[in-house]
Amino acid sequence: MAINLDKLMGFHHKALQVRTDRMEVIAGNLANANTPGYKARDIDFQKAMKSAQHSRDHNLTRTNDNHIKGAMQGTGELQFRIPNQPDTGDGNTVDVQIERNTFLDNGLRYQAGMEFLNGKIKSMKKAITGGQQ
Repeated sequence: MAINLDKLMGFHHKALQVRTDRMEVIAGNLANANTPGYKARDIDFQKAMKSAQHSRDHNLTRTNDNHIKGAMQGTGELQFRIPNQPDTGDGNTVDVQIERNTFLDNGLRYQAGMEFLNGKIKSMKKAITGGQQ
């Protein structure tokens, strides 16, 4: 019986991809904290994961690489963050404290996802080798 690794780990792999993309966006926000007129952006993780789930459930099988793909391959919709602080006069909407906290939270969740996948891989390896190293 063949093991479908995409079914086993595909959704979690996609979550790590979205978290990586989100880290880059948040890092860009922090880098532009003092840039006049810069608008803070973020990726809606929940929307991106719903899109990934929908994509997985409705993915079409292609018989040739030249055929059009049946599912969107995007990681998530990049959106502007709604500012929580009053305008400082320069039009910049980056709140450094919120960005740092979001960056740390996203990093911890990324690490947890990596640990989860690592555990799955170790379990598969143990099942294949019969528990012997």
